[in-house]
Amino acid sequence: MLSLVTAAEHQYRHDTWTRDRENALLASIREHRTAETAPAPVTSPPVAAVPRVKRAAWPRPIGAHRAEACTTVCATA
Repeated sequence: MLSLVTAAEHQYRHDTWTRDRENALLASIREHRTAETAPAPVTSPPVAAVPRVKRAAWPRPIGAHRAEACTTVCATA
């Protein structure tokens, strides 16, 4: 009798997992279809990227200075 209850619980869990997976798949398909039919969103104009400061490829020892003025931020970086 106990094995029948265990088998029924396993079957219920399997069916629940399968149903949830199928529902998620159908929801995903619906989202893709609505995304295809929806108009493209209006985007803002591109923003110019600020160039990054070139840093040394190796760590400088404490107290070492670069040729140009250096803040405490680059000394701790």
